[in-house]
Amino acid sequence: MVPNEILTLIQRIKSIADVGLLYAKDDYDRERYRELQDITHRFHHLLSGTDLETLKQFYTPAKDYPTAKVDIRGLLLSPEGKVLLVKESADQKWSLPGGWADIGYSPSEVIVKEFKEETGLDVVAEKLLAVFDKKMHPHPSQPFYVYKIAFLCRALSTELKKGFDVLDVQYFDIHQLPELSGDRILPSQVAILYKKAVALNSFPYFD
Repeated sequence: MVPNEILTLIQRIKSIADVGLLYAKDDYDRERYRELQDITHRFHHLLSGTDLETLKQFYTPAKDYPTAKVDIRGLLLSPEGKVLLVKESADQKWSLPGGWADIGYSPSEVIVKEFKEETGLDVVAEKLLAVFDKKMHPHPSQPFYVYKIAFLCRALSTELKKGFDVLDVQYFDIHQLPELSGDRILPSQVAILYKKAVALNSFPYFD
């Protein structure tokens, strides 16, 4: 069994424990669901090497039915067909502009906001390119269960101005991409998005 499959099982057990604690009627059940939570923390620690206390801070107590987190990313191509990337402060690697979905914003509104904050560009989301499930792709292990929504974007302005939370903004040839931030986007995913972007009448990729 590969690490991503193990992580998915850990996340499912954690979700069951969270739901159990939300709806448990007696202390006997609560004790066992808390034990299941503790087991998932220890499994994740053994799998990823992440400090146990750090993991526990990631796993805040569930106050509602647990659902997947949503990450929004945007592909923007220059007139020459180059891909716009931002250099992340967290790991000094490159990614498509984007971030976590914000409450109160539609997915397309999120990517418009993220582009403005990270690149200085005004954009419009033109096409849904893909919905990725992180468990289906070889990302590094992460506490959260994540869906990634990716849009094709069109620039309404041209002046690049990096945001405070990124180190750089540049266009790259699709065949000469820099080292990507694997937690955020993979080369194989950028290739899928690029192919969908340049194809006529293509349907969005899913999973």
